[in-house]
Amino acid sequence: MRVRAMCVAVMLVLGWAVQAPAQDRAGVERQFRGWLEQTVWPQASRKGVSRATFDRAFQGVSLDWDLPDLVPPGTRAQTPKRQRQAEFGSPGKYFNRGSVEGATAVGRQMARAHAQALSRAEARTGVPGRIVLGIWGRESGYGRVAINHDAFRVLGTKGFMSTRAAYFTEELVAALQIAEAGHAPSGAMKSSWAGALGQPQFMPTSFLKYAADGTGDGHADIWRSEADTIASIANYLAKHGWQKGRDWGFEVQVPEGVSCTLEGPDQGRRIRDWAAMGITRVSGKPFPEAEARQQGFLLMPAGRSGPAFIVTPNFYVLKDYNMSDLYALFVGHVGDRIQYGMGDFTARWGQVGGLYRSDVAVMQRALEGMGHDVGGADGLPGFKTRRSIGRWQEATGQRATCFPEASMKARLR
Repeated sequence: MRVRAMCVAVMLVLGWAVQAPAQDRAGVERQFRGWLEQTVWPQASRKGVSRATFDRAFQGVSLDWDLPDLVPPGTRAQTPKRQRQAEFGSPGKYFNRGSVEGATAVGRQMARAHAQALSRAEARTGVPGRIVLGIWGRESGYGRVAINHDAFRVLGTKGFMSTRAAYFTEELVAALQIAEAGHAPSGAMKSSWAGALGQPQFMPTSFLKYAADGTGDGHADIWRSEADTIASIANYLAKHGWQKGRDWGFEVQVPEGVSCTLEGPDQGRRIRDWAAMGITRVSGKPFPEAEARQQGFLLMPAGRSGPAFIVTPNFYVLKDYNMSDLYALFVGHVGDRIQYGMGDFTARWGQVGGLYRSDVAVMQRALEGMGHDVGGADGLPGFKTRRSIGRWQEATGQRATCFPEASMKARLR
């Protein structure tokens, strides 16, 4: 996981075709049962899983052929010929009003209802309650979103026939360890489509490493206990390096004289040095002195076509929970709205996005051919791709916008 195997957007756009005729599926199901016995059971047994637990977990379980990213035995992963699900949307869609305002309104209710648990978790880990609430709301709607998949079916299917089989096999064994130890209530081993569990949406290995007891009863119940959920999220962030006393970031104005190619976690400098370059907070307030003398990083998730931020190392701890700039930004933003009554971002999101991932991948390969590091030709505009586009624009006498646009397709081939 990080906590989840991959973000939902990736699930939607990959869309691998499963080439398994119906008449062959019975044979694949038999291979699956053999794989469980010959591969999974020995690994689980070595981890202390009993035969009774193993048999209960897979009683009546068959392959889930509707999951994404499946490669049945004897087939190869194929990119779908129809590209309708290969588009990425405008970053602004991630912050639609319903999602942001809903997470904020319910988050304020949860802040009042669970003030003691949030306070205890913050005292123990240094992670602010508003940040925990932001993650909790995004992951499971504060425990209100139904999680319907059978975890053993999901992890078994993906361990047996996905492009990340070894990863999901390890997660499957960890899920069996959770069942053996009796951590989950009866019937609670439900998961997301990727195998993530409970209100924090922990993958099973993350549960074993980071689940925490928030009530003092000796158990970490991320399915039914809000206090344990809060403690577990805070513990995860603390163990991943959350710096106590630091914020996650600030919305800023970036003057034209400061290049958007300076974005990225590998181009940090003291926040006061960013300020000396002319970058200012949109609020008009100076950066807090305790932050100004420490390192910050430029973040422009839509290039010049959207809000800009100076973020701290804590922003990248949030990305350890889910490897997405927009996810981490959503969490920090909702947390600020919950605690401080913040409004929308000052800058507006531009009408960017909507390209096929295959088009962006072509651009990325062209940039790689020029010597740019785009972070891999995956069709997604991460910070390395954004700034590589900006560097190419500057080198060719264009204004750097640092985001893929349809007008670039003819020149970046």
